[in-house]
Amino acid sequence: MDILIVLIKIAVVLVTFLTTVAYVVLLERRLAAGIQNRIGPNRVGWQGVLQPLADVVKLVMKEDIVPAQANRFIHDLAPMISIFAALVTFAVVPFGNTIELFGQQIKLQIASVNIGVLYILAFASLGVYGLTLSGWSSNNKYSLLGGLRSSAQMISYELSMGLSIIGVVMIAGSVELDKIVLAQSGWKWNLILQPIGFITFVVAAFAETNRTPFDLPEAEQELVAGYHTEYTGLKFGLFYLSEYANMLTSSALTTTLFLGGWQIPYAENFGLPAFWLSVFQVLSFCMKTLLVIVFFIIIRWTIPRFRYDQLMNLGWKVMLPLSVLNILLTGLVMLLIN
Repeated sequence: MDILIVLIKIAVVLVTFLTTVAYVVLLERRLAAGIQNRIGPNRVGWQGVLQPLADVVKLVMKEDIVPAQANRFIHDLAPMISIFAALVTFAVVPFGNTIELFGQQIKLQIASVNIGVLYILAFASLGVYGLTLSGWSSNNKYSLLGGLRSSAQMISYELSMGLSIIGVVMIAGSVELDKIVLAQSGWKWNLILQPIGFITFVVAAFAETNRTPFDLPEAEQELVAGYHTEYTGLKFGLFYLSEYANMLTSSALTTTLFLGGWQIPYAENFGLPAFWLSVFQVLSFCMKTLLVIVFFIIIRWTIPRFRYDQLMNLGWKVMLPLSVLNILLTGLVMLLIN
């Protein structure tokens, strides 16, 4: 029975996740159009709601072109690594507490592992292999430069991201994500208790997802399209999908670690039935995640790209010292309080 429940949870979360990713693309295109005083896609279906479906059909039907001198096996493997790393990271994110269905108490999280934070950092760092291998296997200098930039960017910001979470782990006393959410009951959100950690985590998340102002691995004006210059059709679509899947996972993680996760402050005192309380907690998680996604999109279309030297300076000379300072301050405050 437990295996059946896990399989149903995987199917429901996977379908919901992929559908959400498709409509985040449409949301970004509409918001970008609004920022640039354009209309945006509105012809396929009512107000363009079927545009993601049309995009998928177009990408699937396009010819798969591989350069003659490319390493075909690695060229095919690279986008699969990227999308795999983007999807499995979401497995440990709790999107609700528990819900009772058909007499069963179901935990609203695919896998509750006791190394949740380490699991996320491990798979987040795996995704860069897809970008680096795609750049190397394409046998194109622009692709190679894009892949190398991606590796350097990941090394520079992965460290700050990991250190920014340590303060959260110290307060919660656990690396399990559901326990970190429970530790933020009421208004004890880590956004308030860990402002430096929150800022460094969000900036590192922008860099990890290669979003503007950190989209150096693509940098259209310099590298054509960077690591995916030589990709077409479905394989290009997988890279595109993995970028937005990474953005959705990063937004969900920001919500979980710093915005109280699925918690609604003092909702237990409202006297709601347990089922509806669980439903509202899931909706709360979705709404917070959506707000973070909108923040990601607005930043992309309002802030210009950093130069490469500025990117490295920010990572090593600002973010890293700030992350270490945050750990020291958190330890000092905990020592004084105790």
